[in-house]
Amino acid sequence: MRTFNDAKAIAKSLRQALKQKNIEISHSEGLELVAAGFGFDDWNVLSAKIETVEHARQGAVSFGPANPILRIFDVAKAKEFYLDYLGFTLDWEHRFGDNFPLYCQVSRSGLTLHLSEHSGDASPGARVFVRIQGIDALHKELHAKDYRFMKPGIEVQPWGREVMVIDPFSNRISFCEQ
Repeated sequence: MRTFNDAKAIAKSLRQALKQKNIEISHSEGLELVAAGFGFDDWNVLSAKIETVEHARQGAVSFGPANPILRIFDVAKAKEFYLDYLGFTLDWEHRFGDNFPLYCQVSRSGLTLHLSEHSGDASPGARVFVRIQGIDALHKELHAKDYRFMKPGIEVQPWGREVMVIDPFSNRISFCEQ
């Protein structure tokens, strides 16, 4: 498969074949099944792969989303903040061996962050600016968790409405809705 049209044609053929067996699926369900058939987690991952291959074949420059690396010093506090408070999912963890620093990835709704205990990876006190939709819902969700170290408000800035959180390591994340 080389293009979006190829993937969509496969999904359409799959839907038609299932319909002949009295199994109805939506177009999006067909796309998800095609992605799974090619070994990808979901359609978004497959479509990103297709786009990368298409750009490479055309010789075009293509950038993916940035993955900021944030310095952490305490795994338990990092997990409490990023997983429990902000609602991220831990995607994977890596250590070079027992009693080595942690490097991990957390994600939520299209935002991916890397957290590192490695001293050379990042400086504490970094700031990440994240454009979002649903600032009021995020604000309400964060306050409902009653995290004792953080009660962020919504600030109105010239560039949009912003909720800033600060992790236990002085890294700041500004969630902004224009």
